[in-house]
Amino acid sequence: MKTQRISNPQIQKRLFSINEASVYLGRSVWAVREMLWAGKMPHVKDGRRILLDIKDMDIWIDKSKTQTDF
Repeated sequence: MKTQRISNPQIQKRLFSINEASVYLGRSVWAVREMLWAGKMPHVKDGRRILLDIKDMDIWIDKSKTQTDF
């Protein structure tokens, strides 16, 4: 029996691998790993897999913003 893959364009992906998170954040894979090791961002651990929640990444981006008067 052949299984069909269900694809729904309305469902947004929430959990990202470290590689995907590095692209989303514009940082290297090792920079993202260092952020996790330093406890700068929470993560989900599923066995050996480490996943990052897009909501946590957006919170980190907002917290990291600075404003400089020129």
